[in-house]
Amino acid sequence: QVQLVESGGALVQAGVSLRLSCVASGRIVSINTMGWYRQAPGKQRELVATISSCGTPNYADSVKGRFTISRENAKNTLYLQMNSLTSDDTAVYYCNAQGRRVGGTSYDAWGQGTLVTVSS
Repeated sequence: QVQLVESGGALVQAGVSLRLSCVASGRIVSINTMGWYRQAPGKQRELVATISSCGTPNYADSVKGRFTISRENAKNTLYLQMNSLTSDDTAVYYCNAQGRRVGGTSYDAWGQGTLVTVSS
């Protein structure tokens, strides 16, 4: 089993910054792509940002220039620095990780989500 635990969600005012973290644990051999997704009330889950194992990021247009994704491979940890938050960023944020577990099988794991609420 591979577990992902997110943290850092909060109720904040528009314009402030927030950093989310996600720690992966379990019988992990490798973590390839990691990413953040979000789901706002009444909407489908959408991509926020992903990062490859070597650190190449990819962002949704809606967060480019405001959000920064990063990872610490030695700690199996993923981060999302969110600046200039707006009410449109209100959502449950989910961490995703893909890779290989002990035994050689692949995994595609999701965290339970952390709620970010931005008040205007």
